Amino acid sequence: MSNSLRWIVAVGALALALSGCGATDDADSGKPKVLTTFTVVADMVRQVGGDRIEVASITKPGAEIHGYEPTPSDLKNAATSDLVLQNGMGLERWFEQFVDLADAKSVTLSTGVQPIPIAGESEYAGKPNPHAWMSVSNAKIYVENIRKALTDLDPAGAAVYAANAREYSGALDEVGALVKRELAALPPQRRALVSCEGAFSYMARDFGLTEQYLWPVNAEQEGTPQQIAGTVNFVRERQVPAVFCESTVSDEAMKQVANESGARFAGALYVDSLSQADGPVPTYLDLLRRDAQTIIAGLTGAST
Repeated sequence: MSNSLRWIVAVGALALALSGCGATDDADSGKPKVLTTFTVVADMVRQVGGDRIEVASITKPGAEIHGYEPTPSDLKNAATSDLVLQNGMGLERWFEQFVDLADAKSVTLSTGVQPIPIAGESEYAGKPNPHAWMSVSNAKIYVENIRKALTDLDPAGAAVYAANAREYSGALDEVGALVKRELAALPPQRRALVSCEGAFSYMARDFGLTEQYLWPVNAEQEGTPQQIAGTVNFVRERQVPAVFCESTVSDEAMKQVANESGARFAGALYVDSLSQADGPVPTYLDLLRRDAQTIIAGLTGAST
């Protein structure tokens, strides 16, 4: 089924779903309903919104966001939400059509971030790298945009949102300082971060790491022979001891890089999605800590 046909089917299903709303719907809590495009942003919104709002994420823990296809349930949630929050910068390629069906206001949380252009010669070259939240300083911009959006939605909660945003920004500063100290301990010759997707440009910039990846943005064509060969050469030339891959994509291509280059495959990094509540990264702060620990353990040869 083509993407356009899927969209027509989804819209039809939404119309049927909404026509059946009413007595069978769950009781309304009376709280503003905020819908986010992925779990990392949903966690940020919960930290700022506290108990005053209901928050849901369109994509679920472990889902790949770039090529996600909204379901009729997602469309229904959008149509009944008061506010929809997206990352922007081209991360949610499906979002424009999706939000057209929602009456809710849409806010882009990366507004105000200084983007890093995607390097290379792919179709994405020169476009903003969308993974801006992987920088703590950028994450604080997200938090401020969330505070403003929630205050506009619910002016009576302005003081609560302001206090929560201050507290959360302070926690982000603490984690950012911790990650910076840990990564600063890496010797210069080992300060190279090799991953499947180019999702760490902002983190690499902040912490003085050299970034290398197989592909710039998760898409249909991943792990091509050219991508693998180029990454193998980089790892060999730099004598990079370990390589990584994101949790939401297949790691087979990167394991091939490890086998051919002599590097160690050092595990999964979390970027586009949190884990389930009982998993390793149930919150954004946990994601930052876990990634730093995984990177340091891999590049220093320490056991995790």
